[in-house]
Amino acid sequence: MNHHTTDTHTLAAAYALGALDDEERKDFDAHLQTCEACRQEAAEFEATTARLAAAVAQPPPPAAKAQVMATIDGVRQLPPRVPAASAAPVLGGILRRRAVSLALAASVAAVALGGVAVWQTQNGQELEQQARQAQQQLDAVSSVLAAPDAQTVHGKAANGAVTTVVSSEQQNQAVFTAANLPAPGAGKTYQLWLDHDGTMRPAGLIDHDGTVILAGNPADAGAVGLTLEPDGGSPQPTTDPLLLMALPA
Repeated sequence: MNHHTTDTHTLAAAYALGALDDEERKDFDAHLQTCEACRQEAAEFEATTARLAAAVAQPPPPAAKAQVMATIDGVRQLPPRVPAASAAPVLGGILRRRAVSLALAASVAAVALGGVAVWQTQNGQELEQQARQAQQQLDAVSSVLAAPDAQTVHGKAANGAVTTVVSSEQQNQAVFTAANLPAPGAGKTYQLWLDHDGTMRPAGLIDHDGTVILAGNPADAGAVGLTLEPDGGSPQPTTDPLLLMALPA
């Protein structure tokens, strides 16, 4: 699909998500060389996408690798070679390339899904619950980010972490995102707080880069805090705040 010059600026999100075809991506790469606004917007979309993915990521089952490796020798990687039709060499080349791509994708899917299917049979209920929780969290985050009254503030913690809070009065929720967050260390975790007129109320835990919905009611909170606490969290802060970031009024 060809886009007019006036449409190019609207492709930043699709570019960050890898949703452009080869020609579109090549054109947009060239556009990025001359457009600072699109470079910044594409970088922000890529960072947000990565953080949302990290927030709902699930570790692979321990047995997945062994199951895949045991199955992979029995899966054909390429389709049989078929001579291209002489009447349509260009179309034939395109179809062959797509056939190879589809065959490779199908092979990988068959191997991976074969291993996952065994694991799902053994752990079906647990997997379903994890998937449901991940989807609920992603839906909640998306709802706040897409709210028409969403407001954003940025901060930097004392340990170098770059933080963002997006809050919505209509949703009565706030989303916290951290990047470059150092590992908390053995037996430790980072705890979030909502500051209600000087009273710090627990708002959730975070121990790596990612995005979380703040627990509690942000409506009358003046700031978001971040401290390093014992594993499992504390009812009150036990260390000096690494971050105390004012929320939008």
